[in-house]
Amino acid sequence: MPTNPPKGQASTSRKHLARQQREQRQTRIIVGVAAVVLALVVAVIAYGIINEKYLRWQRAVVVVNGERISVNQWRAFTKYYRNNLIQQADRAYQLVSMFGGDQNALNTFGGQLVQISQELDAERAGEAALNQLVDDTLIRQEAKKRGISVSPEEIEAGVQEAMGYFANGTPTPTATMPSRATSTLSPTQLALIPPTPTASPTATVGATEAVTATEAVAATPTAEPTLVPTPVITQTATPSPTPTPFTFEAYQQAYATLIANLTTDEITEETVRRVIESRLIQDKLQKEVIGEVDCNDEQVRVQHILVPEEALAFSLLERIKGGEDWATLASKYSTDEGNKDQSGDLGWVSKGDMLPEFEAAAFALSEPGELSEPVQTQYGWHIIRLVAKENRPLSATACAQLADRKFSEWVAGIRADASVDIKDYWHELVPLQPILPSEIQELVNKLSLPQDLPPEFTSPQP
Repeated sequence: MPTNPPKGQASTSRKHLARQQREQRQTRIIVGVAAVVLALVVAVIAYGIINEKYLRWQRAVVVVNGERISVNQWRAFTKYYRNNLIQQADRAYQLVSMFGGDQNALNTFGGQLVQISQELDAERAGEAALNQLVDDTLIRQEAKKRGISVSPEEIEAGVQEAMGYFANGTPTPTATMPSRATSTLSPTQLALIPPTPTASPTATVGATEAVTATEAVAATPTAEPTLVPTPVITQTATPSPTPTPFTFEAYQQAYATLIANLTTDEITEETVRRVIESRLIQDKLQKEVIGEVDCNDEQVRVQHILVPEEALAFSLLERIKGGEDWATLASKYSTDEGNKDQSGDLGWVSKGDMLPEFEAAAFALSEPGELSEPVQTQYGWHIIRLVAKENRPLSATACAQLADRKFSEWVAGIRADASVDIKDYWHELVPLQPILPSEIQELVNKLSLPQDLPPEFTSPQP
């Protein structure tokens, strides 16, 4: 017959069992909470990795009329844009090396190097690339509305042409530059020009007719951004005939080398082809929007005196108004060595040839002999005197630039009416690569102080 445990022992067993059950529940709660916390930690880490590797770069950096441009697209184009500037810098550096003994060449090409290094500033390059992508998106949107497109075959032909390969044979260059008009200056205008004017040995204030010692300035590209920069490649668009034909196999090899070189700077083939496509679309749209351009444009023939200080500029202006000889004062005080002894004569210049501040003041003048108030540019203070003002035929290059300028103005107009939402966080994501080669950067450092260079203020056109 079983016996019941003592009353005290039974009570102890029940308490022990209850305690075990409480401990088990607490353990399960702790384990559950730990699992939840661990899961949250893993999720946060995973999200951070996904965000860093993917999501962060896929978000929109700008929205144009509802169309998103991702951070990745913008960064890829910014790297391409930087590479384009670096190739320009390399060409200027080679010219500096080639004509290093010519001070005028050093001034011109060295000045370009300094300008390009400034354009390579992370913020400036990032913003320029962003604005070009906005314009490119607007151009594509407008082209789509008008039924304008380019085929894969056209893109491939554009790539081949950019590389200098022409499947049907290299086009024969034709003379397209019209003759320059010969102006009939009045006696008043002729009196303002020196008796024996000579061409300036340096390009000044961007005048397209200025001549350098090597005449290479006009062929040197600028660091100014364009709507869609053309790819920087090893072949020219219209190469001179050579004994060795540029075969399709040679083109393929050159193209593969180009893409491989760009890949080292994280620039993809897709980016290169998109740039070619953008150029082709822009060309078609520009022809439809702008049409045939009247290649006669208003030009001015001006002279200037450049001095470093505002007070001196105003003093000279008063002396000229008081009757002192302009040519004498220009020769004595102007710091523009390229033309100070020719009365500061800059020849005929068109809009877009000069620095904006200088251009505005020059084209505001209307009567021969009229003087401007002192005008400040980054190079000092200018007094400008008008010799003549008239419509003149433009060169083929200047005419093409005029068409580009008109199209740029049209794009600016549609941009003003567009919805463009640029995200502020782009400043944190600007790529810093690629960078100038060390030997070019060393030369830039030597030329970086403006006072180390003679007072050139050229904005050379390509």
